[in-house]
Amino acid sequence: MLILPAIDLKGGKCVRLIQGDMDLETVYSDDPVDQAKKWESAGARIIHIVDLDGAVHGIPRNGELIRQICKAVKCKIQLGGGIRDMETADAYFDSGVERIVLGSLLLKDPNIAAQMAVKYPKRIIAGIDVKEKHATADGWTTTSSLTGTSIVKALNDWPLGGVVYTDISRDGMMQGVNMEGLSEMAEVSKHEVIASGGITTMDDLEEVSKVENVGGAIIGKALYKGTIDLKKAIKEFQK
Repeated sequence: MLILPAIDLKGGKCVRLIQGDMDLETVYSDDPVDQAKKWESAGARIIHIVDLDGAVHGIPRNGELIRQICKAVKCKIQLGGGIRDMETADAYFDSGVERIVLGSLLLKDPNIAAQMAVKYPKRIIAGIDVKEKHATADGWTTTSSLTGTSIVKALNDWPLGGVVYTDISRDGMMQGVNMEGLSEMAEVSKHEVIASGGITTMDDLEEVSKVENVGGAIIGKALYKGTIDLKKAIKEFQK
């Protein structure tokens, strides 16, 4: 499966949050461009970037920094956070972003999201962030009445590039993956699923890799804390 190291941007810095709480941040790098170069040198094919400020405010807040990262590395960039209209998506694709993750837009304006998927087939990723099985939006600050699995089922006929599944309760907690939720998502999705949230050890990656229809894993805090070595993870698990 594909191993995607994560860079979460807040205030121009590379941070990690606990369960998506913007007030519970740890800064791991003041230079996200340099961090992206490190992940690339370790063998990353795709770096997963989230504009946390953009996700909460609904508009890009770290756009210039993201463009700098795109210019600085040759590996692909998968980006989410604050992408709520076609103009923003167009601009990011033009600047070198390879894949865009849509989360809030799927709930707030699915028609625009569908148009993006048609315009950019296989380059739009559905970001399904769940709290007690219900989908969330606006940087995980609001919760929908819809379940994550119901949304994924509705997206099965879209020309997506995949689905990122995140259990918010596990994100940044270093307590392992919600395997039951991941397995359920992978079972109902016709698109390949990328696991996110809670991946802490190589054993977690081993467990995730055995789930049918899971084709990737996003790793964040475990890389920064050193419980997973990116080079080793790529060597052992990346297809």
